[in-house]
Amino acid sequence: MDVLDSNREREDEVYFTAVGIADPTARASYLDDACAGNAALRKVVEEMLATQEAADALITRASASFATAVREIEGTAPVTGAGAAGVDDICGTHIGRYKVLQRLGEGGCGAVYLAEQELPVRRRVALKVIKLGMDTKSVIARFETERQVLALMEHPNIARVLDAGATESGRPYFVMELVTGTKITDYCDQNKLPIPERLDLYIQVCHAVQHAHQKGIIHRDLKPSNILVTLQDGKPVPKVIDFGVAKAIQTNLIGPSLTTSNGHLIGTPAYMSPEQAAMRGVDVDTRSDIYSLGVLLYELLCSLTPFDGNQLLKAGLDQMRRILRETEPKRPSDRLFSFNVAELHRVAARRATTAPNLVSHLRGDLDWIVMKALEKDPARRYETAYGFLKDIERYLHQEPVAARPQTRIYRFQKLVRRNRLVFAAGAAVTLALAVGLGTAVWMLFRERELRQRAVAAEKAQAHLRQVAERGLANELELRRQSTARDAIVQAAALINQQAFDRADELMARVPQENPTLEGVEVFRTLGDWNAVNGKWLAARDRFYQLRHANRIEKASDTSLDITRAAVAYIECQDTEGYEHFRQRVLETYAGTTDPAVAERVVKNCLLQPASAPLLSLLSPFVEVANQLLAQKDFAAVETDGRVSWGCLSVALLEYRAGHWVDAQTWAERCIRYGPPHSRSAAAQAILAMAFFRSGRADAARSELANASRVVTERFNTEIQPHDGSSFWFDWVAARILVREAESVIAQ
Repeated sequence: MDVLDSNREREDEVYFTAVGIADPTARASYLDDACAGNAALRKVVEEMLATQEAADALITRASASFATAVREIEGTAPVTGAGAAGVDDICGTHIGRYKVLQRLGEGGCGAVYLAEQELPVRRRVALKVIKLGMDTKSVIARFETERQVLALMEHPNIARVLDAGATESGRPYFVMELVTGTKITDYCDQNKLPIPERLDLYIQVCHAVQHAHQKGIIHRDLKPSNILVTLQDGKPVPKVIDFGVAKAIQTNLIGPSLTTSNGHLIGTPAYMSPEQAAMRGVDVDTRSDIYSLGVLLYELLCSLTPFDGNQLLKAGLDQMRRILRETEPKRPSDRLFSFNVAELHRVAARRATTAPNLVSHLRGDLDWIVMKALEKDPARRYETAYGFLKDIERYLHQEPVAARPQTRIYRFQKLVRRNRLVFAAGAAVTLALAVGLGTAVWMLFRERELRQRAVAAEKAQAHLRQVAERGLANELELRRQSTARDAIVQAAALINQQAFDRADELMARVPQENPTLEGVEVFRTLGDWNAVNGKWLAARDRFYQLRHANRIEKASDTSLDITRAAVAYIECQDTEGYEHFRQRVLETYAGTTDPAVAERVVKNCLLQPASAPLLSLLSPFVEVANQLLAQKDFAAVETDGRVSWGCLSVALLEYRAGHWVDAQTWAERCIRYGPPHSRSAAAQAILAMAFFRSGRADAARSELANASRVVTERFNTEIQPHDGSSFWFDWVAARILVREAESVIAQ
């Protein structure tokens, strides 16, 4: 190493130590000792410190200006009429059983204090409370969200919540473990961690984010200052903190206060995903955190973010959003060339390597991994944090990564790197063979011995080929297994792969009263799949989850779901469940003005005998359904299929009410319209029961025979494996009524 490089390393060492000392007196004392007798070194370090302070001041002013713009967009206003947040001097006071010692820092709406818990144990904790003058409705809601979000987390790499409450003035606070550590990027630079050790720390962060996603939480502000590295038993452990802007995937876990209105910009610009910058909350899901993780990995590798944070702040809101959504970032290896030579050497030194080696490390697999995480289209990113970290582990283990095109040459290169000794031995054998053949020309008297050595070398080479082929086969098998494990992370992905049974196993573990927000289509699809396969108990449970998910979302589910659930309850002989189902349907659709919906409510609530009170509750629905039938010429050809369904529902209602003649009239009107055959069969079953009750036994048996024949002949052909468009439930309803008619006439 030359003298210039030695001086630069000494300057960097003193600078990075001094910049971490906040107290001016202590910093001056350290510089006196470190630069004793070296005035030139002292001058260079002080100039670097002054430059850093000026840059920090500029960033602070830009951030404050940008934050003011964001608050103007959100339009928040203090609830109490207080002005801007000011100094909140609560140090030395008690909040609950905690004595506030000193302020540690503050975020957009909350201040963090060092506090000491006095009972039941004495320990130091971090206490976060809304800042004085910042108690707006939106800030309080977000603060309450952070408190509940952190309470869900149980992971060694996520700061734990210990307690929560409110001050005497009503300002909410929560208490969490005191994390004393360093930003992950600063820790890696200060300790000059090489790339593999940085990736080991990063993998722990991915595990923590995956845990949060499994709990239904999106962080939405992943950045180095929210990932602190602390030492536990001498080992560095990253801790993810500050879920203050987290978004819940499952609103039932946290409550409606977390929902972000369109137009709110939440996050840190340099680490913000394109869909976050677009400010359309419905587009933000777990893959937004994957993008932020990609930015963090980018910074850990080359000390820069894909887009400079200061430039984004200066560009203004609209320009910043355009850059994040439309501009493609450079690959990490290419971004290194934006440094001058001295800076590039310093960046490489912080990674315990040289500049050429650093570029070589990043170019290839790491470039592919990072750029996959930074895709503008969320569908092209890693689906989960687990899939992200698995690709990094493949890189560390010299295995082919999923982010890169799987060419034969690429796979062979990975095989060689994983089996260096084997291929080195093969090369040595080949060299020995060449030397032996050359020697044979000059040493004929050793021809026999050399020939034997050549034969032995050929056998060794054949053995090496077999080893290589087995290695390739094992690699392909391991890749298939890894792909299979990754494929079952989300039930929706399994359904897309037609893996309904595995998807159903996942959904069976979801508590029936706590379905996921994305569960509506999943539950409907799995309910249909279980039904057409005769798994009625599972179908009933999926349709119950579907109804509950719709109620949580306040979604307008299709009224066809009424028939799905009704027949499932009856087919699994859950009489009590069917009674509860009828009450829920009446409550859900009370006041409907849609005749088609009203007739479905009437029909599906009467697939089994009904009490007089239930018939009375159905009266309003009957009035709405009759709008389809008013002033209709039933002798004419009717083209509106809803009319025939209305006739069927009225026929069933009249039969349940004991009006046999009216039931016959409406059933015959329904049958007159013909197809669909499921509807005609159901009407014939009702007509058979009405005939029988009227004393016309022969006519009843004739109609029942026709209905039974249609159901028997067509049922299995109509109930096909789920294709997303089958009206299997109409056939099951017809079969239910035919069974009832058979029982009535047999008695």
